[in-house]
Amino acid sequence: MSGSAHNQGMARRDWILLWALALLWGASYLFIKVALEDLHPVFIVFARLVLAALVLVPLALRLGGLPELAARWRAVLVLAVIQVVVPFLLITFGEEHVASGLTGVLIASAPIFAALLGMAGFGAERTSGWSLAGVVVGIGGVVLLFGADLTGSSGLVLGGAMILLAALGYSAGAIYLRNALSATQPIAVAAATMTASAALLAPGALLTLPDAAPALKVTGAIVALGLLGTGIAFAIFYHLIATVGAHKASLVAYLAPGFSLVYGATLLDERVTAAAVAGLVLILAGSYSAAQGRPPWKPRATPAPAPATG
Repeated sequence: MSGSAHNQGMARRDWILLWALALLWGASYLFIKVALEDLHPVFIVFARLVLAALVLVPLALRLGGLPELAARWRAVLVLAVIQVVVPFLLITFGEEHVASGLTGVLIASAPIFAALLGMAGFGAERTSGWSLAGVVVGIGGVVLLFGADLTGSSGLVLGGAMILLAALGYSAGAIYLRNALSATQPIAVAAATMTASAALLAPGALLTLPDAAPALKVTGAIVALGLLGTGIAFAIFYHLIATVGAHKASLVAYLAPGFSLVYGATLLDERVTAAAVAGLVLILAGSYSAAQGRPPWKPRATPAPAPATG
């Protein structure tokens, strides 16, 4: 779709897809927490990737984007490690100690890491004063969470640190994607990286096979995590990028963490503290300012219309 179409308002169908995506991505941490009751983290990630590939590969084949990636398999492997294998493993191991709702909040710090990487000379984004202020505010939210809700045991601190490293991996992967594979079909990249990641984790999955069949709710959580929270969610995300643009599609990053807290509180009886809510607000506000280069209350600048003629 043309750039002018991206500047128009979102249609009702696009808003429905955006909220559906937020619901799915926000629930992913709930599914992981349930799956951890019976399964090893490595096996969870492997099963998630295989199921996601079952959704994405047929879509990529239909769109015809896979053949051009064959010659760029090295870049695909690097992206798979940076943006999929390592972050997915860190999140899943981290959730052995950290509540699912707090995991979703910590992952929302990814734009803060993207801004920090930009300041360090990675990526092409220009960093404004508001971006720097957003980084400071967001880090304040992270410090608040660690000081209030992720304290008391080394497991909590380690789990929180692993999840933050996963957010860093997401940011680094996005920068690498723009630099190395930006001209390729997005669904094809997603399908290829999920498939490559599953292949890389296959040996580990064999070593962590469950001794007995998991409980029905665990099986359901894995299926939902792979098919819905990963495969279909990525397909919706890239569809939104194609129809309304990356800027509007990225709004999901500010919607999903709230759902993570709600899911954890209502379905897993996780405690939602005042610090968790305050940390969420600070991280989201900081992430928004860091990513957009402006405060949340300031509207996005739009080009002035051309003067009328005739």
